[in-house]
Formats: sequence, structure tokens, C-alpha cells
Amino acid sequence: MNHDLDNNGLWISTGTTVDATIIPVPSSTENAQKERDPEMHQIRKGNQYYFGAKAHIGVDSKEGIVHSVCTSAASVYDKHMLPDLLHGEEKKAWSDGGYQGQTATIHTAAPDAQA
Repeated sequence: MNHDLDNNGLWISTGTTVDATIIPVPSSTENAQKERDPEMHQIRKGNQYYFGAKAHIGVDSKEGIVHSVCTSAASVYDKHMLPDLLHGEEKKAWSDGGYQGQTATIHTAAPDAQA
């Protein structure tokens, strides 16, 4: 991917911002099989319940280019997808509270990164 971006005059810098977003889907069983999708799960965020999946995204902190995307059930904690969101060349990694306490994971995936 970096090669294709470079050919188009874009490049990934040395910083990554990571975050996740819930992709809600109807929890209805009104489908052909009369059952819920087994890959979707329920999660509570604040006082609100969601049923669906989660998109985990790694974005170049300078260019704003998405360089990594992973999906999971909504119930998967953000921190579990962190190694898949870093490209390994980071000097700095930014995140929100969902990744708190993950300094060791960041250093394993990107040895030169500050967390």
C-alpha cells in the first residue's frame, strides 16, 4: 500500500492515530434464517446498547490517510486490535482512552514509537 501511495505523491509519515467506531446493525431476527447474525455482538457504551460490529482504523497523523482497517464484533475491546493498526515505523502513536495502558503493545508493534 505504501508503494502505491508513494507513486501517487503521498507517503505515510512516522505517526499514527488509532480509533474505533461502532457499526450498528438491526438486532432484528426478521431475516430469511429468522436468527441474528452470529458475527455481530452487543456492547454497552455509556448508557446506550449497540448491536453490531466495530471498525478499527489507523490513520497517518500528518497526511490524514487511512493506512489500516480491521473489523471485529462490537464486543471486542479496542486495545486488542492495536497491533494490527500500526505499520511498525511509527515514532509516535496517538489514541483515546480505549487504548489506555497499551505502551508495551505499542512498543512491540512499533519499537521506536512514543505512546
